[in-house]
Amino acid sequence: MSRSRPSLFSRTDRHDARLARIRAGVTGRVVAVTGGARGIGFEIATQLLDAGARVAIGDIDVDAVGKAAADLGIEGIELDVTSRESFDAFLDTVAERVGPVDVLVNNAGIMPVGPFLDYRESLIRATLNVDLLGVILGSQAAASRMADRGRGQIVNISSVAGRLPTPGLTVYNAAKAGVIEFSEALDSELSGRGVRVSTVMPTFTNTGLIDGLATNSMVTSVDTDVVAQEVLASIARVRVRVAAPRSMGWVNAYPVLPRPLKRALLRTTKSGQIFLNPDPESRSAYSKRIGQS
Repeated sequence: MSRSRPSLFSRTDRHDARLARIRAGVTGRVVAVTGGARGIGFEIATQLLDAGARVAIGDIDVDAVGKAAADLGIEGIELDVTSRESFDAFLDTVAERVGPVDVLVNNAGIMPVGPFLDYRESLIRATLNVDLLGVILGSQAAASRMADRGRGQIVNISSVAGRLPTPGLTVYNAAKAGVIEFSEALDSELSGRGVRVSTVMPTFTNTGLIDGLATNSMVTSVDTDVVAQEVLASIARVRVRVAAPRSMGWVNAYPVLPRPLKRALLRTTKSGQIFLNPDPESRSAYSKRIGQS
């Protein structure tokens, strides 16, 4: 006797039940989001707010964070993630205006692309400072406060690029791989003190980061809501590491694949060329913003 397939109604019920569990795990919590003025950070803040969280955002772009905060009706605070002093001031201000931070989402990041030999030293340093050092400094600033209270969570936004070394993404690959390993080590170190650390690894997401890049049917991108949903799910139920979308979870096995197979996959997906040859005109605004042009 064959089993009947679940009806659409039952799948909808399960989806609604999952959303209810996520909302219950997020409602009332004070969440600070870095890089919250646009893109993934803004979407995370939006979904957190809709789920009943008390949200504040930080960003180095004063005008953009002010506008984003006004649009959402939340606190928006200037933040330079490469400065511990700035991070401390940000967290203290959030505590004063909203409440002690229960969850820090380290989302701020930049993604330069192109041939490694063309990278200026200033761009290399900026990428590592924002994408890796910023996560480390923010985690330390937040965790020191959380450990004193015996509870808290840090969600670090990495990337599938932290598992998929790709020509044209060398420095970004290095930074995002560092975030993944740092986060897991920190979770092991601090979980006994009530502080958990999670990593969300988005695939390429429809924001300014992929402007001018010719993705294809085998290297696709997702909208920001897909990433935000996994962030909220990771807050509601702590997971050490998750891909966004979850179907990209296979990237965790990629580092152990034989090198010839990796090279074959680069050729098959043509991903070895996507990031080496961006369209300069389409990418010009983003490149200027991150100091690559």
